[in-house]
Amino acid sequence: MHEKERHRVILSAVQDRPVVTVADLCNLTDASEATIRRDIATLDAERKLKRVRGGAEALNPPQFVGLAGRPFAINETMRTREKQAIARAAVEICEDGESIIINGGTTTFQMVHPLASRRMQVFTNSFPIAEHLLKHSKNTVMLSGGVIYREQNIILSPFENDVTRNFYARRVFMGAQGLGPLGLMEADPLLIQAEEKLIGQADELIVLVDSSKFENRSSLVLCPLNRITTVITDESISDSAAAMLEAADVNLIVAESGAAQEEDAAAS
Repeated sequence: MHEKERHRVILSAVQDRPVVTVADLCNLTDASEATIRRDIATLDAERKLKRVRGGAEALNPPQFVGLAGRPFAINETMRTREKQAIARAAVEICEDGESIIINGGTTTFQMVHPLASRRMQVFTNSFPIAEHLLKHSKNTVMLSGGVIYREQNIILSPFENDVTRNFYARRVFMGAQGLGPLGLMEADPLLIQAEEKLIGQADELIVLVDSSKFENRSSLVLCPLNRITTVITDESISDSAAAMLEAADVNLIVAESGAAQEEDAAAS
């Protein structure tokens, strides 16, 4: 990530939360701690943010606290081919006329393109997914109610009795911050609360994650492995990750994106 792009991400992050730590910014930008500290010092000198111990804050801290994790706009540019292949495989297991739930995320968003030729009932908490399907498909679309979190382009409700409880689906499609032996992991308690409700409204939980997510960890566990019906990932999944899923009796679908073969060709 170039310096200007890192600065844009840093400034976006401090506008989204009262204080952002150096560790948070390292995760958001994939940059080293030393690089992030230099960036903070530069932006502080330019009076674009305030340098504080262990991180940075906005000159005018936000009144409304956002969610932890990378913004949608940043995640959308990462591992695009893998996400597209995973999304195609996800739609292939659906049948016209079905009711499905699609949780917001950049991998699940890629489902909108193969869904363009389908006729299904889709419930989602993602504003971009709903908007795209309304414009470019004949699927029936239902949105959850609540607050729109701009950075993640997701709608979350703090109330237990929201419209989610009135929708039943055969399958719920969901991404994740990470996937490991303890189960599906997320970065924010609000996401955990909302996604638990979605999982409860479907018979099957289909997890869409690129192979890098098997290396990611978070302090929050959404659900154990044995709650997951199917994991759809790309061909770079490690043998150990595949064995972990097999041991938990989780169905594994590997979507061929071609990205791994290109990397091997470039290395040889």
